[in-house]
Amino acid sequence: MEKHPEVYDPSEDTLLLANNMAVRQSDMVLEIGVGSGYVSLVAAQKARYVVGTDINPYAVKLAKLNARLNNISNVEFILGDLFSPLACRFDLILMNPPYLQDVKLIQHRPIDYSWNGGRDGRSVTDRFLDEVEKYLGTEGRILVVQSSLSDHNKTIRELSKKGLKVQIAAHKKVFFETLYLVQAMM
Repeated sequence: MEKHPEVYDPSEDTLLLANNMAVRQSDMVLEIGVGSGYVSLVAAQKARYVVGTDINPYAVKLAKLNARLNNISNVEFILGDLFSPLACRFDLILMNPPYLQDVKLIQHRPIDYSWNGGRDGRSVTDRFLDEVEKYLGTEGRILVVQSSLSDHNKTIRELSKKGLKVQIAAHKKVFFETLYLVQAMM
């Protein structure tokens, strides 16, 4: 996998998602916030087709390069904010959102999109939760990485309110937080 200084490198949260997603051969998969493309490329090894979006133009370009370098052709990467460039439904929706609270060190660089979750660490997650139902297929599943730093229980409550079956699919304690992989199903 190639890297770029303006794109989030695969890390513990990336691997938590990539190593715990159950992708079916017939799945149409969507990854929101593709970064380097790592998770999408892992999903593409099993899925029928994978679409990934990212607001960072460097990420989209890097994900396309990594797909080409790995000879993976059943993926498409699109520049856009969350679901904005999409108009279809998916069997599996994946997201590793930015969840760190806004700090004064922000430099307004493209890579800041990958970690800056706004004032409470939930700005992108909450927008995702507001829209995700419109893009979820009839037997769809959602996997979202969450942190103990950004009220992962709120994500569980919000998905439950939508009538989805929600559980913690995996978790991992890291340096200053616990990472949770929240799974929701129709």
